[in-house]
Amino acid sequence: MALDKEIQSVIYPTKRAPFRWVQLFLGILCMVMVANMQYGWTLFVNPMNEKFGWSKAAIQLAFTIFVLTETWLVPVEGYIVDKLGPKPVIMVGGILVGIAWALNGYADTLFKLYFAQTIGGIGAGAVYGTCVGQALKWFPDRRGLAAGLTAAGFGMGSALTIIPISAIIKSSGYQSAFLYFGVIQGVIVFLCSFGFSTPNKEEVEKQKTNIESKNYLGKNFKPTEVLLSPIFWVMYLMFVLMAAGGLMAVAQLAPIAKDLKIADIPVSLIGITLPALTFALSIDRVLNGITRPFFGWVSDHIGRENTMFIAFAIEGIGILLLNKYGSNPIFFVVLSGLVFFAWGEIYSLFPATCGDTFGSRYAATNAGMLYTAKGTAALLVPFSSLLTQATGSWHAVFVTAAVMNFIASFMAITILKPMRKNLVKI
Repeated sequence: MALDKEIQSVIYPTKRAPFRWVQLFLGILCMVMVANMQYGWTLFVNPMNEKFGWSKAAIQLAFTIFVLTETWLVPVEGYIVDKLGPKPVIMVGGILVGIAWALNGYADTLFKLYFAQTIGGIGAGAVYGTCVGQALKWFPDRRGLAAGLTAAGFGMGSALTIIPISAIIKSSGYQSAFLYFGVIQGVIVFLCSFGFSTPNKEEVEKQKTNIESKNYLGKNFKPTEVLLSPIFWVMYLMFVLMAAGGLMAVAQLAPIAKDLKIADIPVSLIGITLPALTFALSIDRVLNGITRPFFGWVSDHIGRENTMFIAFAIEGIGILLLNKYGSNPIFFVVLSGLVFFAWGEIYSLFPATCGDTFGSRYAATNAGMLYTAKGTAALLVPFSSLLTQATGSWHAVFVTAAVMNFIASFMAITILKPMRKNLVKI
């Protein structure tokens, strides 16, 4: 019977059940196209340093500017999506993404580089926020899985292009790589924009299931109402704790490996032999993507807060184990993989919980407001370097990060879960 219904929905275009999977695919593809703007950036730092003599700190400021504009403007972009639909926002985002990377290739001053990264952050944020919002709107019954798959496109997307980008940088220079991939990425996002649409109320209602009813509270909250809700600020604090706690441990992975004197020690696992740091970074790309749909799917079945409690606790334990046993190259690779696996899921669990709590109508704006927590957390990350300088080791950084994760874990079931239950009764 279920198969017959699915076949009928394909034959008769008025029944648009399969169409939402097309929407999800377009969102994932767009996320893959903008992933390099964050995860591929590291490939360009050394070439720019060698060509112009800019300090790496000055070059990395451009990346910070990108992260801030990519996160803090998402609520504005989400508001436009909720008012005008996803198509124009994705279209403009694709244009800005292409222009930004092309400008990166021509930037011969730091000011030009910073300007280009500002444009890139606006474009990437427009694409990211819209695609996540689309997943939340089209999949009220599988928000965790849909948001996770979409976020996985961003987390793993660069894995497909790291090798060709590296090859072009080596053969033709980093400026050519910026130009070529900027055009390719921008054009693909632009073309995808024509396929995006917003579900109508009837289509959303048809997707409600028993799984969805466990999470969804049944009201569409306006952004102003969301900002006045204590639940939003509890989630925001948890998001900051998780993002900052994880970043403090994993953003400094290279200097940590160097200080532990294991960065270049060969490690052999699953038939692969690589230097410890390279192996760890490779695992990061894969597990940082896999975790998002995996824990999103889990949360669809056992609840958002229960999944948060488990995942966040695993993250805290993984960080403590990495602190204790990280000086062993094999343990360094395995435990860093565990840390990445238990951290990346925040980009599916929090948007899904936001959609469940505050509804689909303004999902892009509301999830965008919550996503600014990533930008807030990024501002806290430099303190990890200050903490290391003050204490003379990475131990305090690891412990601080782990504590942040444990706090967020217990907040999920002791504060967030009861608050959301009480909201249902109102």
